[in-house]
Amino acid sequence: MSNDYKYIDHDYTYIDPKSGLLRNLHDISDRDVLLFVESSAVTKRLQELSDNPIMVKGIESLFEIHKLLFQDIYAWAGKKRNVEISKDGKQFFPRIHFDNAFRYIDSLITEYKGISKDNKEQLTQKLAEILDNVNYLHPFREGNGRTQREFLRLLALEKGLALNLNPPDNKSVYERYMKGTIESDLTILTDLIFELLETTNENKNSE
Repeated sequence: MSNDYKYIDHDYTYIDPKSGLLRNLHDISDRDVLLFVESSAVTKRLQELSDNPIMVKGIESLFEIHKLLFQDIYAWAGKKRNVEISKDGKQFFPRIHFDNAFRYIDSLITEYKGISKDNKEQLTQKLAEILDNVNYLHPFREGNGRTQREFLRLLALEKGLALNLNPPDNKSVYERYMKGTIESDLTILTDLIFELLETTNENKNSE
C-alpha cells in the first residue's frame, strides 16, 4: 500500500526548499530528528487529550484537535491547508469547496449525536461515514490521520464507548484502517469500527 502523497505547493508554503522538510518551529533540517521531535511532542499532547477529552461540537473540533496535537511543531497547526493534496492519483477534497464539506460533516455529526448510545450498529455506521468524509476532506497539510482518529475516539467517548483505531502492535487493524480510508470503503470501515468499539471502563462500572 503506497504512502505516496503529492502536493501542489509551487510557492513552498510549507516546505523548506533547502532541506525539503516541512517548515517547523524548531528550524530542524534533519528528517530523522524532525520525526522524533514531532512524534514525542504529539505523543505528549495525545496523553493530555486522553486525560482531558473535549466535547465534539462539530467540524471546528477537528481543527481544535489538530492545533492541540501539533502546536509545538508547526505554526499552521489547526489551520486548513493552502495546497491541494493527492495520493495514488486520487485527489483529496478541493479547497475551493471546503465550506460545503464542513456543512455536510456537521450534519453527519448532528445525526450521530441523535442516535441512542445503545444502538451500536447505527453508531458504527455513522462513525464510518464521518471517518470516510473527514478523510476525503484531508483538511491539513500534515497530521490528518492522527487528528481524525482522535476525532472518532472522542465521538465514541461521548456515547460511553472506547475506540482505538491505531492500537499498538496490531498491524492488521492499521492495514484495514488504511485500506478502508484510502479506498473509501465503508464496508471495511464499518466492520472495523464495530469490531473495535468497546464499552468504556467508566461506563461498565455504572451499569
